[in-house]
Amino acid sequence: MILCAALVAATLAGCAGVKTDVQASPLSGTFASERTYALVRTEPQDANAGHAQYEALVRAELARYGFVEAPKESARYLVSLAYDTRPAGVGVDAAGCGSSTEPCSKPAPSTTFFGQRLYQHSLTVRFFDRTNGQEIYKVAATKRDREADPLRAVPYLVQSVLAQMPYAGHQDWQVTFKGEEAGEGQGQVSGIKSIKPVEP
Repeated sequence: MILCAALVAATLAGCAGVKTDVQASPLSGTFASERTYALVRTEPQDANAGHAQYEALVRAELARYGFVEAPKESARYLVSLAYDTRPAGVGVDAAGCGSSTEPCSKPAPSTTFFGQRLYQHSLTVRFFDRTNGQEIYKVAATKRDREADPLRAVPYLVQSVLAQMPYAGHQDWQVTFKGEEAGEGQGQVSGIKSIKPVEP
């Protein structure tokens, strides 16, 4: 129990660097050579002023893989974004969680640690074939911290979900960033240190 508390305390202190958990579905086939896409929004996203920050960072990351934005009527792929921030329980890694659809942790009943509330931020990116509506690829990232403002986690989440395109061979991954969270929320991330699969 003492060891678990020490591990959680170290994570909250940021001494191990910023980490995110990533889950990816197997790619259905392969991405076509014509990598045009259109971002699609829900009505609530249209009314959300922070949504543009997600979209801008996703566009920049997709461009690294040769994806080009195009009108919805002619794009090869439709790309949707879903994100969420909620209070999170303090937990430690749990064995056998590799196949889980939830973050790879076992939460405690409380959502505070040493009096500080924890939050879990998540981002899911889905690719659909525009011609038949089939989901081609789905990838999600989660990040835990003490920040209630979801926009502060955006750069980490976007870089995590698109750090590899696609994630292959494993469903669960962990992305570790260099340094601490200086410049967080302004699109300034220190860079990715490692991308490792999480073995079941």
